[in-house]
Amino acid sequence: MKVIIRNTASEASLWVAHYIAEKINAKAARTDEPFVLGLCTGSTPIETYAELIRMVKAGEVSFKNVISFNMDEYVGLPEDHPESYHSFMHRYLFDHIDEPAENIHILNGNAPDLAKEAADYEAAIVEAGGFDLFLGGIGEDGHIAFNEPFSSLNSRTRVVTLTHDTRVVNSRFFDNDFNKVPKQALSVGVATVFGSREVIIMGYGSKKARAIQAAIEGPYSHYVTVSALQAHENGIIVIDEAAAGELKLNSYKYFKAVEEAEM
Repeated sequence: MKVIIRNTASEASLWVAHYIAEKINAKAARTDEPFVLGLCTGSTPIETYAELIRMVKAGEVSFKNVISFNMDEYVGLPEDHPESYHSFMHRYLFDHIDEPAENIHILNGNAPDLAKEAADYEAAIVEAGGFDLFLGGIGEDGHIAFNEPFSSLNSRTRVVTLTHDTRVVNSRFFDNDFNKVPKQALSVGVATVFGSREVIIMGYGSKKARAIQAAIEGPYSHYVTVSALQAHENGIIVIDEAAAGELKLNSYKYFKAVEEAEM
């Protein structure tokens, strides 16, 4: 596992955007095969998406040969609802870049057969060639996507029931009304995410510090589903100083020293 620590969330977000662009450009230089990218929602990736938009408009990267799959979507929320993940992704990324519409994949939380929707999504990922890189955030309890504590580390895309805590945290997007937050979602599984050839997990701010500490220094456990990154050969956690606040001093020094040595 590699840990990148930047002074601020903005600096960390820019690092992530440039890393993704570098990977897309590197693959485009050596093959015509598409770059398969996993994407997340929430407040954490917004600055990263803004920088990717800037880079696309500046001609520094292109998404014309990128195929993307999003992590999750609420069950029962209309796609045009302002808080659906379809709306989020178009508002903050897809409406501003050159990725073809047919290359964009987001789970359908209104599908008549949710189990089939989940299975078809997994099949589409396989057909695309599997993820080159998956970009994710981290929940305050250490969950990845909507894989709540005690989700199987071997889980695949499926219907999940959201915990009370997750609904409370997400209520800020629903007029601070807990009862407006859907009770279920479709989510890629832990194994779906960590089956990627490379994974980047972002975590910013002091509210994420305990989850970051558990992900890096804690046990490999289904209690903290993002801890599965510990077993990934190409896993990167990108954090700001505030999110690093619960790390042991020697851990912090180690990751800073490794990065300095690689510069």
